[in-house]
Amino acid sequence: MSLPHLVNRSNERFETEHPIGIRPFHLQNGLAGESAIPLQQLVEHFNNRFEKEHHSSFRPFIVDKGLVSGLFGPIRIGSVFLPVRHSSDNDTIAGHAVQLSVSPCNDSLHDAQTGELGNVLTDAIKQPADFQSIINLDRLCRTVHMLNYLPYAHQGNVLFLDVDPRHILGVKQDHGAYFEEIIVKCGLATNNIVISMAVNSFYALHHAQLLDGLNNYRQRGYRIALNLGNLYSANGLVDFIAKLSPKYLRVNAPDIDSPDAEVVWPSALSALKDLQGLVGGQTILQQVNRKQQAFIAPAAGFDLVQGLYFDKLSEDYLRCM
Repeated sequence: MSLPHLVNRSNERFETEHPIGIRPFHLQNGLAGESAIPLQQLVEHFNNRFEKEHHSSFRPFIVDKGLVSGLFGPIRIGSVFLPVRHSSDNDTIAGHAVQLSVSPCNDSLHDAQTGELGNVLTDAIKQPADFQSIINLDRLCRTVHMLNYLPYAHQGNVLFLDVDPRHILGVKQDHGAYFEEIIVKCGLATNNIVISMAVNSFYALHHAQLLDGLNNYRQRGYRIALNLGNLYSANGLVDFIAKLSPKYLRVNAPDIDSPDAEVVWPSALSALKDLQGLVGGQTILQQVNRKQQAFIAPAAGFDLVQGLYFDKLSEDYLRCM
């Protein structure tokens, strides 16, 4: 079978498995490869998809100076990427965590359509727990983040994406299927993505559902992280963590001005590290903004770190080169 015929067959199979309107394989100088889709074309694709899904003429995704934003009511949603570094070598980046940036929408054209977008995204506001509205907003944000992540994707690292627990509870089956189409369209794979969920005792009655949902993501190739935030949030979650066996556990650096930092925190951290050692995976000390906090990471055996302190160190190093 000739190479052009093989490429055509591969594109046909891809279209059958992923009906998202793309034929990713092409020939260039006699070699087969995957095509890189221009950012504007990707944005137009997702705007078309949004219009079709919500039966609306509103197109929420916009490109400005190479950055993608999503419009949600009167606000503009963007992305801020935070490097996640190896604890043993702070210059080596293991991935990026993404935060939501929010600013007022000052575009008169989009302001005029604010009411329509608000209705589209919150049309289920009267439903119990407002799950559909959470899902819609979550999907909008994740699409923006994926498009903005493309310049970083060539590094081959992972992207930590926060997912609202209510989104997981609101989707009854096939968790990650919708998002997988977005990832594939952007030329990436699910194993580049870490689904990170904040967890605390508030959702204790829903652990079984959350486990099912997160395992659905895992079966599609996504990696899983639990964001404990405050270390004391792990109290009462040992069984849940053990059953899920997440790839990553994320913990906020302690407030070093608090007496707990020297008294309670070390023992609680030791228990958490023992647990993670049993289930496998890596621990991340995040929001490390001061030098005193940075000393905790190697002493406590954290695998990865994130915070302004390490970012500044890296900037100072590059400035001196």
